[in-house]
Amino acid sequence: MNIVVIGELNVDAIVRGADLIPEWNREKLIDSFEIVLGSSSAITACALAGLGADVHFVSVVGDDDFGRFCVKELERMGVNTAHVIRKPELKTGVTLSFSTPSDRGLMTFPGSIPLLKPEDIHEAVLREADHVHFGSYFLQDGMRPHWETLFAQLRSQGITTSFDTGWDVHDVWHRQGIDRLLPHTDLFIPSEEEVMHIYGADSLEEACGMLPAEAHTTAVKCGSRGAMLLEPGLAPEMVASFKVTPVDTTGAGDAFNAGLIYAFCSGLRGREMVAFANASGAISTQGVGGTGSLPSLGKIETLMQSV
Repeated sequence: MNIVVIGELNVDAIVRGADLIPEWNREKLIDSFEIVLGSSSAITACALAGLGADVHFVSVVGDDDFGRFCVKELERMGVNTAHVIRKPELKTGVTLSFSTPSDRGLMTFPGSIPLLKPEDIHEAVLREADHVHFGSYFLQDGMRPHWETLFAQLRSQGITTSFDTGWDVHDVWHRQGIDRLLPHTDLFIPSEEEVMHIYGADSLEEACGMLPAEAHTTAVKCGSRGAMLLEPGLAPEMVASFKVTPVDTTGAGDAFNAGLIYAFCSGLRGREMVAFANASGAISTQGVGGTGSLPSLGKIETLMQSV
């Protein structure tokens, strides 16, 4: 299974504690602070490698300490980085992640995150792919106008596709661009809040009803409730999550992405495919950072057999 992930790279500086709201002219103590590999795309790539896929990552970073750290971490977790471009004039992006036992908030310095462009993606790496995925639709400014053309080309060659939107920090949401991209996308993987904002809907059910008729499979991540599966011609179906006590929820949605992609490429469909993805996401919450507890086939099998 050869999977190409096209995406942003950054480090995550993770602050953990029960009370992380700063107060002016006051000092608070936190439980822990760590610097780890970040980015939705990178965490998905590492989780796919943990599941046994052959993963190639395409990105651009600064030729700085954080950029070198990102590349080394990808390689340590089994991801091929031959197509990660390092540019000395750039600074690698940084995300500050404030993580509590129940949720997280993010603040990001973009740096190199939005700067990947079509000319940075070599046809040779795509030619060997079975599946191509990207994350952070709203952060990848250099690629956003080009995904539709790229995905249409890939699917015409028999290569399957997927993407995750992430949060739109500019609050634009680009509904028209996403609607044009969905007919060329095998797996659309937004979160509940994201899809509601994209379609200006007051509920998940309303948002799901506004997806274009040409859309293929959509799996909406609903946090601790699980995920909603939408397939053409079928009623929406909620697939329940696996109940675990989270250590850190950073990257859980990205591990879900990896589980969904791996299951899809392995031939699973419907509830079975989404349950596999739910298990992958649940395992991710058992360590600190998006790659602190990567899923594996053995871990997923154990968790799915336990319920």
